[in-house]
Amino acid sequence: MSRVLPALAGIAAAVALAVPAASAGTAAAVPAPATESGTSFVSTYTGSPQDEAATKAFYQAVMKSAEAKRAKAGNPLAAVTVVYSASRAPSFATQISRSTQIWNNATNNVTLVQGSNYDFYYREGNSSRGSYASTDGHGRGYIFIDYRQAQVYDSTRITAHETGHVLGLPDHYSGPCSELMSGGGPGPSCTNPYPNSTESSRVDRLWANG
Repeated sequence: MSRVLPALAGIAAAVALAVPAASAGTAAAVPAPATESGTSFVSTYTGSPQDEAATKAFYQAVMKSAEAKRAKAGNPLAAVTVVYSASRAPSFATQISRSTQIWNNATNNVTLVQGSNYDFYYREGNSSRGSYASTDGHGRGYIFIDYRQAQVYDSTRITAHETGHVLGLPDHYSGPCSELMSGGGPGPSCTNPYPNSTESSRVDRLWANG
């Protein structure tokens, strides 16, 4: 699939190739990392200058798709349902399910559900870009979960953080561990997968009545 926009949640401080044992938050039996185009594989977790604009565009694309479905259902005041598919990220099924539960418990105006007629989907694999969220430019987007990064950082936090981009939140790497969208800023020791009250409220405001 062609990628129209740059990575939303690209990730910045380079991670050394010597990867520690997987933490409790990482997926079981995550496939071994590989190389890309014969070069050393590096995962990063801090972002790029284009992140803010790309994040906003991705959120708008997903909201547009979700809003069209809500309008078709004939209930414009109902909470927006955003549908996702996890079939292309089987190694992270548990983490995806957990991050969905976390966001659904934290917000009132948008609900994430798994289904076939999806607004975005999760993918897994190796990428020098690390984990990120992006859009295909046609109202659908995807979250890419990087194997190497999931061996260094808590994978449930990664998944919840990237899902936060789908819901409209930008990166804020200078934030504390208690702030989900600080991503990898606090370092690999941070395993918090929960948005704080400010982040939850912001998502609710973004999705309130469309």
